[in-house]
Amino acid sequence: MMNVLVYKSSLREYLYIYVPESEGLSRVPSGLLAQFGEASVVMRLSLEPGQQLAKVSGDEVIEAVTEKGYFLQMPPIESI
Repeated sequence: MMNVLVYKSSLREYLYIYVPESEGLSRVPSGLLAQFGEASVVMRLSLEPGQQLAKVSGDEVIEAVTEKGYFLQMPPIESI
């Protein structure tokens, strides 16, 4: 199980970043944080392997957070 915090971007709707609760935003590159804007916590999750989230699997989030220190959930692509 992995406890993560989910932050939302102040600059783009539906842009979220998942980080380990114990580390916060410390491993997120400064360039990414600059493009993210003000980050505000929207939820805390306890993720388990095999868990399905609304837009992505818990496995994908756990893998990215373990390897990179964060998982970036991009806004949906809107069709024209």
